[in-house]
Amino acid sequence: MFLCLCLHYFIHLTTAIIRIGEKQYVSLCPEVDVVSQGKTIEKAIANLREAVEEMGLPEGFNAKETIIANFKVNLDVKASCVVGS
Repeated sequence: MFLCLCLHYFIHLTTAIIRIGEKQYVSLCPEVDVVSQGKTIEKAIANLREAVEEMGLPEGFNAKETIIANFKVNLDVKASCVVGS
């Protein structure tokens, strides 16, 4: 008699945005709004992965509904305000 134990793992690719903090790297997963940190980039990502796995994905989460976009911002332009007379 054989006993077969089947485990199903679902892998979902998520985004990690890493910023340098004062003493640690701060990591953000924008798809599920989870933040973590670590002393190295690798540790920040590992901690973020662990946090997302522990929290789980929200009910009804659909990766196809998430759009991650980059855009340019011109910081040399100064805003001006014209007040009517």
